[in-house]
Amino acid sequence: MNIRGIILEGYSNAGKTSLLKAIKQYQAQDETSEISVVILGEHYSQILNNVHGKLVQLSREQHIELLRNRVDMIKQLNDWATFLGPGRRKSRGLFFIFERFHLNHRVAFPDSNDIEIQELERQLYELGAKCILLTISNDKVEERIKSRNPEEWINKSDEYIEQSCNELIETQNSLRIQATKSVVPTDEINTDNKDWNSYARLIMEDNVSA
Repeated sequence: MNIRGIILEGYSNAGKTSLLKAIKQYQAQDETSEISVVILGEHYSQILNNVHGKLVQLSREQHIELLRNRVDMIKQLNDWATFLGPGRRKSRGLFFIFERFHLNHRVAFPDSNDIEIQELERQLYELGAKCILLTISNDKVEERIKSRNPEEWINKSDEYIEQSCNELIETQNSLRIQATKSVVPTDEINTDNKDWNSYARLIMEDNVSA
């Protein structure tokens, strides 16, 4: 099978975008890697979006349809490569990255008996997808959330900061639980050290060998 993919999951500030950039760089420098690459950031798959300056949250049905469209796109590309016949991974292969995808859906709609997300996950598994869940140690959460835009936290109350930290920790735990329910294989990476290049190398080398 000449298709493989990485799905990056995790709460805001966990490092999804930083790791995505490092994976892109690693894959581009690999002489044997696929020429054909599809990389979609979270704006193409997340539930809450800024639409013309207004925050809009998709319903469960709307989000499932959005994810289905993204998976169908990859399936169609893979079907075409299969139709063309055997070929080298470099010329005929396809590599894809999704940021914030199926686990994001599961956490947002935990009470729904969602057969549709299970079917999407089955398709992702068949397309060679592997999920990477990025997490932060509990004692590093406050430091991390303040590091992105330090000036925004200067006048925040201790109560607000504590609430933000607890929300991140709670969501991380929910993502871990939902990952165990998915057929898409998931590895968890602690990003306390922010060593994005090392994380990318470990992910990509493991993904190739798989």
